[in-house]
Amino acid sequence: MPLIDQVQQEMVAAMKSGDAARLSALRMLKAALMKRKVDSPKPIDEAAEIQVLKILINQRVDAAGMYRQAGRVEQAEKEEAEKTLLEAYLPAGASQAEIDAALDAALAETGATSIKQMGVVMKAVQAKLTGKTVDGKALSDRVRTRLQ
Repeated sequence: MPLIDQVQQEMVAAMKSGDAARLSALRMLKAALMKRKVDSPKPIDEAAEIQVLKILINQRVDAAGMYRQAGRVEQAEKEEAEKTLLEAYLPAGASQAEIDAALDAALAETGATSIKQMGVVMKAVQAKLTGKTVDGKALSDRVRTRLQ
């Protein structure tokens, strides 16, 4: 079932249960998906849905950090709750062992030995971890340490 249909069903359930916070987050997600659908000439596939989710999650993380810096803890907690709700729609994250195995295979496959070849290694690792959620910055840091 497409994510937008799943979100619509959960919106109805949230309306019936009176869960205003969940409903608000689901409406935000649906609006972002609909905008992507209207803006893009081709239909939304799973990769595009995941991309929209990641963008929304990053926005929530940034907003929560700014609210905490400004001393607005309640607003930061609201943003973090929305982030948690959005993360539930992402595919399962890759474990450290899976990331290490993919990194080892990518290094062996590409034969990379210097930091200048980091882009090639990153592409190979990400290709091996397709379908799993991986933090790009953490992965980048790991590849950098292995290549030095």
